[in-house]
Amino acid sequence: MKPTHVLFVWLIVMTSAWADGPADNDAATVRPIPPVGMELTDAQTKRLTEGCAAIRKSWQETLSAAGEWADSANRFQQTERKQVVANLKGLTPEVLVFPRAVEIAMEFQQFYQDRDIENALLLLNIAQQRIEIAESDPRWSRVVGIGAGDSQQLVIGGYQSKIDGSYQPYALVVPAGYTHGDARPRRLDLWFHGRGEKMSEANFLANGRNNAGQYTPADTIVLHPYGRYSNAFKFAGEIDVLEAMEYVSGRLPVDPARCSVRGFSMGGAGCWQFATHYADRFFAANPGAGFSETPEFLKSFQSEDLSSTPGYQRTLWQLYDCPPWSRNLVMCPTVAYSGEIDRQKQAADVMQQSLAQQGIDLVHLIGPKTAHQIHPDSKIEIEHKMDALAAAATVDVPRHVDFTTYTLRYHKMHWVDVQGLQKHWSRAHVSATLDTRPTPAKLSVVTKNVSRLRLDFSAGQWRGPLPCQPKIHLDGTTIIGPAVRSDRSWQADLEFDGVQWKLVSSFAEGLAKRPGLQGPIDDAFMDSFLFVLPSARSDDTVTEKWFRSESEHAQTHWRKHFRGDIRTVVDTELTDQQIADHNLVLFGDDQSNSIIKRIAADLPVQWAADSIRLGEQQFDRAAHAIAMVYPNPLNPDRYIVLNSGVTFREYDYLNNARQTPKLPDWAIIDVSQGATMRDPGKIEAAGFFDESWKP
Repeated sequence: MKPTHVLFVWLIVMTSAWADGPADNDAATVRPIPPVGMELTDAQTKRLTEGCAAIRKSWQETLSAAGEWADSANRFQQTERKQVVANLKGLTPEVLVFPRAVEIAMEFQQFYQDRDIENALLLLNIAQQRIEIAESDPRWSRVVGIGAGDSQQLVIGGYQSKIDGSYQPYALVVPAGYTHGDARPRRLDLWFHGRGEKMSEANFLANGRNNAGQYTPADTIVLHPYGRYSNAFKFAGEIDVLEAMEYVSGRLPVDPARCSVRGFSMGGAGCWQFATHYADRFFAANPGAGFSETPEFLKSFQSEDLSSTPGYQRTLWQLYDCPPWSRNLVMCPTVAYSGEIDRQKQAADVMQQSLAQQGIDLVHLIGPKTAHQIHPDSKIEIEHKMDALAAAATVDVPRHVDFTTYTLRYHKMHWVDVQGLQKHWSRAHVSATLDTRPTPAKLSVVTKNVSRLRLDFSAGQWRGPLPCQPKIHLDGTTIIGPAVRSDRSWQADLEFDGVQWKLVSSFAEGLAKRPGLQGPIDDAFMDSFLFVLPSARSDDTVTEKWFRSESEHAQTHWRKHFRGDIRTVVDTELTDQQIADHNLVLFGDDQSNSIIKRIAADLPVQWAADSIRLGEQQFDRAAHAIAMVYPNPLNPDRYIVLNSGVTFREYDYLNNARQTPKLPDWAIIDVSQGATMRDPGKIEAAGFFDESWKP
């Protein structure tokens, strides 16, 4: 790696890591993020625009020609030829991620030096080279440039996100020794990058082409997810990591028992939250610096006073604050790192205290007299420990599972799957132990704040004897479970009726919070969604103006901060297929949006001529609007959202720890004064629906 590349990456981390501070605590003077870069000349704009268009045209011609070739085949050749065309189409993200990266950098003026323009042109050249290779050999490994394997290889590319159909970038380090067709499973390390306000998709891809990153363990695939820009790998950034990991695992021989999560600075924050929320997916976690919770970090790092934070926002801190979830690290070995004089050492200190309360002694390596970087001696020690943990990793199903959650967004740990809570945002806990020595085998389970529980061993995971009909000792109740199946799988669904637990063939139907359908508003933007815009106008001119401006803000926010593509439809043109496929983000009210009017009778909010009622609360309809998430009455497996995009706003761009949900399940908003950099308007009332989606 060239010294200039090392310096470039280091400057990104350092300048952005310390850009925050008390100056960023004034919501009236929010600096633009991403920062506005240099203005391109007409000639530069023309060259980049035409280059992107040429790539898109060339790829479409390649696909069209391949389709004609397949259609011209006789009936004996057609199946084989159509498979070739399908392989080609599957490569679309690996080609079009490059012009998209250049286009979005142009859209937000994210060229900061002449080299950025040179890199953009280089990316377009890579795209054209991939088209030429794909026309003769449409194998993924060949197209992305994985060669003979004599040395380490750096790969950049893209996949298509389920959230909005956009092509999102990733970077890979493929270890020496790997060649196409090698099926031997390899360890996979996830590496989360630091905060980079200037890290556009184009800059990320250009950097990944030349920079292998902090750690490249032997015989290890290293995946660098982009994380949808600068959000500490939360919200859509979290889904980006999961999708990129799934994409790479489907193309390279990843050992599912030897995946780790690592990161530094903002990446360290992402590492903490992945380790505590997805502890069963990783053989180890290695967070460095960053932040691990909201209030104490912002007080320490930003000197920010959060004393007036609304109670519902404090409750929602628990979504990404890691100390409440720290108990889950009993299931994920953790090696933390901090520089001795780094202010972000605070993150590991907080986690160390939280883990100590659980009786766990955190391994916290500290670089002596070191600020915001990884000390060379610490790096050696970290790698020694991570290698040892990787060597000890096993596919064996644990006989004991210890799981903490606060929301059904995170509901599973190994074979314990929480399908219902008695109350969201209060701590739920399951301690479960399998003992196969007695006959029949016994599962001892103790729960807190759980209403529905699934115990689920997939095919081959049951380690006990056959035949067997296990006994379940659950919170003092003994239940005879179903028989273990011939493929060594076993599942039991259990429901608490308020008095005792019962074995059920299926969970009771009806409206209930369940995994993937539990709120809050921001949760709807972590899966496929569609903006549904009103075709008519509301009678109240104040709310009508607000509906229009907020729908535009939500779309701009998504495009700019989560680097997404915008999918919209007018209410009168919404199709049944779109209702089936997407969460619907509806702007307007029962007067302006025909879909809202269509489902109004099935919503917990009622509009009258002069009032809005939600449960027992009533508000003046003039200059008031409702923001809400709720199961879609037209498709109860999807959400509807009323009048909201992602709920944090421009002020929260300035520090990743601020990027937490700002609205719960519902809110009544006084829009008479319009929106600000912090709020969509004055929040008159806000709260959570209960476990049956009632106010």
